[in-house]
Amino acid sequence: MAKVDTLFVKSKVREHIKSNNLNTSSGVLDGDTLNNLIIAILDNACRRSKANGRKTVKARDL
Repeated sequence: MAKVDTLFVKSKVREHIKSNNLNTSSGVLDGDTLNNLIIAILDNACRRSKANGRKTVKARDL
């Protein structure tokens, strides 16, 4: 599988976690886990959109 660009803003993830009075492990930001979860959600939304005969992914597909 080809390397995929990071689909999230690391500083924003860190800010959100910090707003909950927690620290962020480097594994959260540097690992592939979060990125892979985002990709899976988007891929599922794309499949749902196509299954419904649309070329536009909508919020309800998420």
